[in-house]
Amino acid sequence: QVQLVESGGGLVQPGGSLTLSCEASGFFATVYSMNWYRQGPGKQRELVASITTEKNFTNYVNFAKGRFTISRGNAENTVYLQMNSLRPEDTAVYYCNAYHYNSHEDWGQGTQVTVSS
Repeated sequence: QVQLVESGGGLVQPGGSLTLSCEASGFFATVYSMNWYRQGPGKQRELVASITTEKNFTNYVNFAKGRFTISRGNAENTVYLQMNSLRPEDTAVYYCNAYHYNSHEDWGQGTQVTVSS
């Protein structure tokens, strides 16, 4: 099991940028990928981006391509989500997720991102 703590959310104007951080602690060796999800008001939780722990392969959903970048820090249990050109529709609670090889998932508590003028 892994404990995840997100940070970096806040209020930003349309067109602005934010970087979210997720720090993982615990037994990290069984994690296959680290992922960012989001849940907007009245919407279902959706995947934003993923990065594998073994080779840092990344994957983005369509709305994130070209605007968001997922990466891992030098301390490999840290993952970031750099978000540029933010839009009001990006407003959501962003969650960090650890997906294990045995299909177990761990979730952070989420961090609020609000894009508004």
